[in-house]
Amino acid sequence: MDNIIIRGLEVYAYHGVYENEKAKGQRFVINAKLDTDTLTSGMSDEIEDTLDYGKVCEFINEFMLSNRVNLLETLVNDLARKLLLKYRSIQAIDLEICKPDAPIPVKFENVSVRAHRARHIAYIAVGSNMGDREEYIKNALDNLSADECIEIKAVSSLIETKPYGDVPQDDFLNGAFKITTLYSPEELLARLHIEENEAGRERTIHWGPRTLDLDILLYDDIVMSTDSLVIPHPDMTNRLFVLVPLCEIAPNAIHSRFMLTAKELLEKLNAETN
Repeated sequence: MDNIIIRGLEVYAYHGVYENEKAKGQRFVINAKLDTDTLTSGMSDEIEDTLDYGKVCEFINEFMLSNRVNLLETLVNDLARKLLLKYRSIQAIDLEICKPDAPIPVKFENVSVRAHRARHIAYIAVGSNMGDREEYIKNALDNLSADECIEIKAVSSLIETKPYGDVPQDDFLNGAFKITTLYSPEELLARLHIEENEAGRERTIHWGPRTLDLDILLYDDIVMSTDSLVIPHPDMTNRLFVLVPLCEIAPNAIHSRFMLTAKELLEKLNAETN
């Protein structure tokens, strides 16, 4: 990915823990590396085809002046996210905010906080087998589409499937969708849980009936395992109701643990079950 780099952008603003910092203000220096495509503008030589770094600098200046926070950590994270939301051509950003005149009672050259933030690709499985199944799924997609940190890129057809496990229950409607998101995996999981809770999801019976089920299948190429989240989804390779809709929208999506495409995983599962 190409870069546009901004160094040494000075802004006089009013951030800090201490009251005199909020009242009198101080210098802040911003450095940013913006990952964006420059090939199109390089060929056309037209400013409309590139990221206007002058406007980016003006946006940073305005953001720094119109917001007041205590911590550099808050400032750098908020500004990075706002830049990604404002400028869709920025795919990732490395942002550093320096506080060269910080009220530190010993000699120092500079203090700063750096953060890397990016757009991420994730694949989500969706299912429902209670009430108006299509309506639960539609509402979830509508709500997620309205979230400024999520952009839905593709949605599969819905397929009717038998329930997984030994609990007697109605058939499911299952599907999958692809998103780009500014959320971390943990933030995305929390966001999906909000939708499940809004739909009245109850987690009382393992593999039991549910109004809405939203699972992260893949997230970029990461492999992770915590008490609350495992990526890639640990059971996705065993579930036709996951792989069939996933293959409809992303047959070449790579399972980052097994390094097989969704299409290859589906073919493998079909061979094992036939």
